[in-house]
Amino acid sequence: MSFPQPYAGASRAPAQTDTPLTQQFLTLTLGDELFALPIEHIREIIEFGGLTAIPMMPIFLRGVINLRGAVVPVLDLAVRFGREQTTIARRTCIIIVEVEQDGTTQLLGIIVDAVNAVLTVEPRQVEPRPAFGARIRADFIAGILNQNEQFIVILEIQQVLSVSEIADLIGVSAQAE
Repeated sequence: MSFPQPYAGASRAPAQTDTPLTQQFLTLTLGDELFALPIEHIREIIEFGGLTAIPMMPIFLRGVINLRGAVVPVLDLAVRFGREQTTIARRTCIIIVEVEQDGTTQLLGIIVDAVNAVLTVEPRQVEPRPAFGARIRADFIAGILNQNEQFIVILEIQQVLSVSEIADLIGVSAQAE
């Protein structure tokens, strides 16, 4: 009886490749601006609908949805950035994201005007966040991507959707009313 011979290169370390690592981002639209979220935080994209408003919540917290038995808070990303509330239109959708906070994963929904495409980029294509001139808080920006002569703001999802900061804002709003 003969046994298969081990692969000749099995004892050597894997060959190093010159291919740079890539990262994927989902691009989305808010008003006339383009933003991107790292794809690893996105769980799913759903059609806007079935939103239940919660009384006495701040304007950025539009309500909750039932996602297969789980209650998921839904935030209006435009309002979180200090803008007007999103007008619901045909392409408006909710992006369900996973946010890590104190070792636990929290599901949150964010309302956006539209989702566009998934981009695969190399790290060298991402420029550092600007020190000034952005229309949102600097800590919300992870970097800037120049794609086809358009600038896309890459969001720092842990800051934008900071569960503790949002909880603090909800607490302040409830105390004010």
